Amino acid sequence: MKRLDSDLVDVFEAMARGSLEGVEVRWSDEAALCLVLASKGYPGSFAKGLAIDGLAAASRVEGVTVFHAGTASSGEGGVVTAGGRVLGVTARARSLAEARARAYEAAGLIRYEGKTFRTDIGTR
Repeated sequence: MKRLDSDLVDVFEAMARGSLEGVEVRWSDEAALCLVLASKGYPGSFAKGLAIDGLAAASRVEGVTVFHAGTASSGEGGVVTAGGRVLGVTARARSLAEARARAYEAAGLIRYEGKTFRTDIGTR
């Protein structure tokens, strides 16, 4: 979805009407890469309710969007872990190598106890 240049709402509205006729769906030629940040112990048992810091800083990395998956509101304006697959740190750039560098840079700015992720994404 990070490569979608069209307005997703327009696409969904057309689908709800039953036809994509007249809707131009445009895709970027740029590369995109998603790095999943998981909880320690995933896919087995893992802790929940751990505070997550650095989300704003990660989102400021050029071309990066942080998608929430296993998160919840802390009730105090913060975000906590609530699942095994916690965040999808997704980057878009001119090349796969650049998208990979941006995703890993942003992931390094996010902090929570037990954060784990693969280090080989985008290397093949």
